[in-house]
Amino acid sequence: MKLPILAYGDPILKKVAEDINKDYPNFSLLINNMFDTMYAANGVGLAAPQIGLPIRLFIIDASPFYEEETAKPDGLKKVFINAQIVEEKGNKWTFNEGCLSIPDVREDVNRHPNILISYYDENWDLFEEHFSGLMARVIQHEYDHIEGKLFTDRINPLRKTMLKGKLDSISKGIVKVDYKMRFPISKKKR
Repeated sequence: MKLPILAYGDPILKKVAEDINKDYPNFSLLINNMFDTMYAANGVGLAAPQIGLPIRLFIIDASPFYEEETAKPDGLKKVFINAQIVEEKGNKWTFNEGCLSIPDVREDVNRHPNILISYYDENWDLFEEHFSGLMARVIQHEYDHIEGKLFTDRINPLRKTMLKGKLDSISKGIVKVDYKMRFPISKKKR
């Protein structure tokens, strides 16, 4: 089932998410619904706060970044539960990012190219794993969501000020999207 994605300005997006346990209700269904929602919106990641759940859960499928490569890396589709970034390293690099909660806004964001992250997968197996490049970037972007941060929090303050009108419009539902969204100011779904 495709779920509505919260738009910029919803207070849940600014809240640090809480850990969950194996007994979380309808957990497998939730993960499937999150993937359905992400794919319907042409995303590469989705965090539970983006669908209104302030829990430490996010999913990714970075395969669109590797479509033109003949040998795709393994493990491009993943579930991260109760994730904690242990280490970020390397010289930060810039990449133009967007977000399903902030449609039609893309900005350059600096992030570390290498991370070490501890997390549980959908089977509740514990991993501590290194990621680099675009995989690390997608993971860091989604991880920010469970930490109550958006990519716009990482851009130049002057640039964010310049985007204020567009961000305000998004929070009011004045944006064209082809996926379901929930807007904080108008309280209407689209």
